[in-house]
Amino acid sequence: MNESRLEAFSDGVLAIIITIMVLELEAPKETTFEAIIPSFPIFISYLGSFIYIGIYWNSHHHLFQLIRSVNNKILWANLHLLFWLSLIPFTTSWIGENHINAIPVALYGFVLLMSRISFFVLKQCIIGHIGKTSVLGKLIGQKGKDIVFVTIYIIGSLLAFLNTYIGICCFLIVILLNIYELKAIRKSVTSLIDANEEFSK
Repeated sequence: MNESRLEAFSDGVLAIIITIMVLELEAPKETTFEAIIPSFPIFISYLGSFIYIGIYWNSHHHLFQLIRSVNNKILWANLHLLFWLSLIPFTTSWIGENHINAIPVALYGFVLLMSRISFFVLKQCIIGHIGKTSVLGKLIGQKGKDIVFVTIYIIGSLLAFLNTYIGICCFLIVILLNIYELKAIRKSVTSLIDANEEFSK
């Protein structure tokens, strides 16, 4: 299968996920600033989840920029990733509705953890398809950052039972690390595309 069909399907699913989260934001009936305050936790959880979805969308796009075809393993690994990402609206709403209680925050962290693991599995399937010795295979085959992110997610989920705000801080740290990683990936992929275009000339 051509990779463009997989990307189009994934883009559609991610768009629906974001739409579902937006629908959870209910406008207050009153027209005062005080009426917005109860909705603040819901908005904060929505904002964090929106950034997470945006990061995965960008990473997914860069991951498939240099791939011309996909196999059955990649298709199922991609569906596995989309499954966990599709649970983010549910956990986001649960956090907002319960004013950041321990169990919703811990479950939110678990979903983020599984999303990262499933993205790692997707990368491994792609490496198996294109080869470990390829330039892209060497680029996405680095496991160090994945281990760091997984560790922070686990710590954040466990600390949520002691203090929910500490757990949330751990998830915010991962957002910053993800943004830094995304910038590095974008730079590397752009360099590879430029090199391929120069070679083709």
